[in-house]
Amino acid sequence: MSPSAFDKKRVADSFSRAASSYDSVAELQRDVGHELLTRLPDTQPEVVMDLGSGTGYFTPRLKQRYPQAFMISLDLAEGMLNFSREQRPVDDTVWLCGDAEALPLVDNSVDLIFTSLAIQWCEQTDRLFSEICRVLKPGGRFVFSTLGPDTLHELRTAWAQVDDLIHVNQFIDWSEMKADVPEMLHIDTIETEFRVCRYARLRDLTNELKGIGAHNMNAGQPSGLTGRARVRAFSEAYEAQRHAEGYLPATYQVYYGVFSKRQTN
Repeated sequence: MSPSAFDKKRVADSFSRAASSYDSVAELQRDVGHELLTRLPDTQPEVVMDLGSGTGYFTPRLKQRYPQAFMISLDLAEGMLNFSREQRPVDDTVWLCGDAEALPLVDNSVDLIFTSLAIQWCEQTDRLFSEICRVLKPGGRFVFSTLGPDTLHELRTAWAQVDDLIHVNQFIDWSEMKADVPEMLHIDTIETEFRVCRYARLRDLTNELKGIGAHNMNAGQPSGLTGRARVRAFSEAYEAQRHAEGYLPATYQVYYGVFSKRQTN
C-alpha cells in the first residue's frame, strides 16, 4: 500500500491536461522506458498491453518488437488516450480508459504487460499486483519501471526547511511493494537505478514537472497560495544543494522489474 493516497481523478485530470506538453519535457520518461525495453522477453506474445500508455510513445515501439501481437493501450487519463489515438495510431490496437487497480479485461487474457513510470500513481499495490496476476496468462510476463521513495529528495529536503507539509509526491519502497506480490507471480528480476537530472535553474525543474502533469498530488499537500517568503526560503534551500559543477540536481530512484506468472498444474 502506498504511503500517501493519490486522488485518482486529480491524477487523471492532471495528466489529461498535460497531454499536449508531455512529450516536449519527458526526456527522463523516454530514457527510462527505452531502458525498460531492453528487458522485454524474446517471446511471441499474442496480446500485449501498454499499461499507463500516456501519449502512446511506447505503443508503436512495442508493436515493432512484436508485430504479430494485438495491442492494448490503457491509461487512466482520457486526454492522454485521445492524444495517443490521434497522434500515434497503431494497427491492431485498442485504446482503453481504465484503472490499473481494476483492469477492464477478462482473466488470463494478456501475454505481456509493459508499463513504464505509471504504477507509482496506484494507491493499493496489493490490488495492482492482484489485477496484473489475474489478467496475465500462465507464463505471461509483467515488465515494469516505477519510482522509489528517494525520488526528488532534493525537493523534499528544501521544502522541509520551510514547513512540515507534503510538497513532493511520495512513492513506495520496494521492500513494501514486495510484500504485496501474490504467490502466483514470480519475481524474476528487480533492479534499482539512480538517475540525476541537471538543471541550470530551479524553474526549469518545476516547469518540467508541471509539463508532464506530475506536480504534487499527495494527500496532505498544502492548500491555497504559497506565500512569497516561503517560496523564497524554499528556493534558497534548493540553491544550497547546487553541485560544484554548477547544476541543480534532481534525483530519480527507478525500479526495473520483471515478473512472470507461474504455470498452473
